[in-house]
Amino acid sequence: MQIELSTLSRRNPLDLLMSSRLGKLFGRIGLAPRHASTESLLDLANALLSLRGRASGPALASAFLDLYEASELEDRQAFIATFHDLYPNDVNAIDAAIARWQVEPNAASARALNSASDAPSDKLVRILNLAPNGISRLLSMREDLLAMGEKAQGTRLFGSAFDEAFSDWFNAGFLELRRIAWDSPARLLERIIRYEAVHEIDGWDDLRRRVEPRDRRCYGFFHPQMIDDPLIFVEVALTHEVPNAIHQIIAEHRDEIDPHKANCAIFYSISNCQKGLRGIPFGNYLIKRVVGLLQEELPDLRTFATLSPLPGFAKWLAGERALDANALDCDALQTLAGQYLMEAKHRSGQPLDSVARFHLGNGARLEAIHAMADHSPNGQAQSHGLMVNYVYDLDDIEANHFALNELGTVAASKAVIALADEGRALAA
Repeated sequence: MQIELSTLSRRNPLDLLMSSRLGKLFGRIGLAPRHASTESLLDLANALLSLRGRASGPALASAFLDLYEASELEDRQAFIATFHDLYPNDVNAIDAAIARWQVEPNAASARALNSASDAPSDKLVRILNLAPNGISRLLSMREDLLAMGEKAQGTRLFGSAFDEAFSDWFNAGFLELRRIAWDSPARLLERIIRYEAVHEIDGWDDLRRRVEPRDRRCYGFFHPQMIDDPLIFVEVALTHEVPNAIHQIIAEHRDEIDPHKANCAIFYSISNCQKGLRGIPFGNYLIKRVVGLLQEELPDLRTFATLSPLPGFAKWLAGERALDANALDCDALQTLAGQYLMEAKHRSGQPLDSVARFHLGNGARLEAIHAMADHSPNGQAQSHGLMVNYVYDLDDIEANHFALNELGTVAASKAVIALADEGRALAA
């Protein structure tokens, strides 16, 4: 089976590559590529696998990614869907390695078995990372894969190769936590404006209000190969008390406070910046690391909490409960939100709401639900203006995490538990 390049007649990216470093590279390593009309991403991938460990690998990896990026989305996704079926595990090599292990169960036999069972898709992802800017280019490739929806077995196995590699490469221990301030590079600040996913940043003046004042902070995780492109960032407000509405934090005109007199650190916006990292578990370390930094800088802080959206509430209310929010008052909305957060479950068994799943999974406690807290169009559309406080009580984080994951119990204040009970009564 061969994937043809549908764009050759228009842009002919393969011809462009063949006339530059790719053609020279093929000649130097003794490969004779077929006519351009039958050449494909699969051919280059096969060449990459045959060159494992050779000095020409990074150049060929870069050439492959050049061609991949020049191809149409349909061709890119066809490559992903087809590769594993055409390049499966080498069954004979695995059988031979197993037989060797059975005769000599030593370290060398174990390494041989591990090498034999290494899937070609795993090898390909590792080799492509050798290309210049390999990490960021592979993020785009995984983004193509995630956009494919329901996947055939071969595609799922290719996805597993990404998952395993990214879990290692984006391990929190390898990432750098940095403060993002008004004097940070302009290209980084531009990305903060673009990536903000919770409370839209309305230009440079709005950004300045969020990162320059003494009682405001912004921190991000960065990968060493993506020095000015954050993976995830969190915005923090230092306050006297836990707020119950977002305008108290991001209002254009407000009274700035001395951070050393603040009692609370409020995490009011967390934005994932790279779509290609969806599902890779590193964001849960961000808040814990930021808490540690703030405690070192401001030891008098006593409360670490969030002011968070309920991104799935409106959809759940209209679907699961078949209710018209316009016919409900604020008390009823709060009551139903309590039931939603405490009882609605994701297929994984975790809370249905993605933000709740994140914070509760980190060991936070569901503390309070506020009506008329977000008047923005997005806040009204996704949660009818409701917002939530999750509290990170450092003495209880581990116990809360255990209760959720082992017992399915959501840690919540008495006030929220009462709201959930009322919501259950309404349903009856």
